[in-house]
Amino acid sequence: MLIGGLLLVMGLTSSLLRRAPVTSAIIYLAVGVAVGPTALNLFHFNPLKESALLEVMTEVAVLISLFSAGIKMPVPFNLARWRAPILLATLSMGITVGLVAVFVHFALGLPLGAGVLLGAILAPTDPVLATDVQVRHPGDRDQLRFNLTCEAGMNDGSAFPFVVLGLGLLGLHDLGDFGLRWVLVDVLWATVAGIGIGVAAGVALARLSGKLRRAPYRHELMDDFLGLGLIGAVYGVATLAHAWGFLAVFFAAVALRQTELKRSHAEPPQDDGAQAPAAETTSSHPPAEKPAGTMVSIGSLVFKEHLERLSELALVLLVGGALFVDSWSWEAVAMALFLFVVARPISVLAVLWRADMPLRTLGMIGWFGVRGIGSLYYLMYAIQHGLPEPLALQLIQMTLIVVTLSILVHGISVKPLMAAVWRQKTHPRP
Repeated sequence: MLIGGLLLVMGLTSSLLRRAPVTSAIIYLAVGVAVGPTALNLFHFNPLKESALLEVMTEVAVLISLFSAGIKMPVPFNLARWRAPILLATLSMGITVGLVAVFVHFALGLPLGAGVLLGAILAPTDPVLATDVQVRHPGDRDQLRFNLTCEAGMNDGSAFPFVVLGLGLLGLHDLGDFGLRWVLVDVLWATVAGIGIGVAAGVALARLSGKLRRAPYRHELMDDFLGLGLIGAVYGVATLAHAWGFLAVFFAAVALRQTELKRSHAEPPQDDGAQAPAAETTSSHPPAEKPAGTMVSIGSLVFKEHLERLSELALVLLVGGALFVDSWSWEAVAMALFLFVVARPISVLAVLWRADMPLRTLGMIGWFGVRGIGSLYYLMYAIQHGLPEPLALQLIQMTLIVVTLSILVHGISVKPLMAAVWRQKTHPRP
């Protein structure tokens, strides 16, 4: 009833909400808080009791969002162009995990393993809730959006080694002698294999679909099937191979899109009686060099974005319904403030201070480290792997408050800050 009613309201008032100064996630959160135990107490969601269900829901939401982010990557992979997001998803995230672990251990008195685990839960930026600062479509070449989107796509997989490290320090995962198994299996093998499986699957699907499907081709439903099928197959194979499935899905989408673009440049256009535009536009259905109907990446993107919006509504509503008045402890609020104004900016400046980018872009990257659905997934993953209940309750409280404050402070600031950046680009000072 709640989800259905909220969908009706959002659909009927979409034109008004588009001009509103807040994001849709803030509205979902407000409804969840209003009907939850904080206010009317008509609805309550217990993350600890429903951890298995919430793990699956957040896992699916993140996978769909990672696929959408990968499809929208506007440029082919090269080290110079991807250097900044790679640094953000690896070194910057590692610094964030370390800073959070130190803060949690010394300021809040939790064990070091719990600090590392909480740092890994909160360090990755979110691809689901950060859509307002991410690449809008496959033709969007804005540097800020590219870096944030690419970082969110990669760090949801690169956070996994830190998650299992935290679990290992708590005695819930085998790290091996002197951490050797963690380095060889959880870091090196799982990362390299995940990327390799994703790239191989994306390239294979692009080439196979290019050979089997010729223009005119207008079966959009089949594109949705292919996109969902690629997500499921790649994630399943990566999981069986003990590789990081989030990385595999993101790079499968990147490889699919980039291979189709290369093929569209290499192959002569086929005359199907329609005139295809020569360049990508800013619409939701950007045309490509090759007829859009033959490109799986374009055909499957819109449906994934719809699923992404639906999952955002449901999960943020559950976050609001899980909050109590006493959830707002000083420890949880202090953790959120430390993450937003200390750990994230320091970690970004530490790895990008020599990067060739405007200062305003660097500042925006340092501020918009949105936390959300990915953090909830890692938390549920840890609970399902035997996290003790007292510690689980502490981490649930802090994670929910961090996600809630991120939705609020980043959601309120995103539209005015992005508008200011846009004005600066279009009307630069002499």
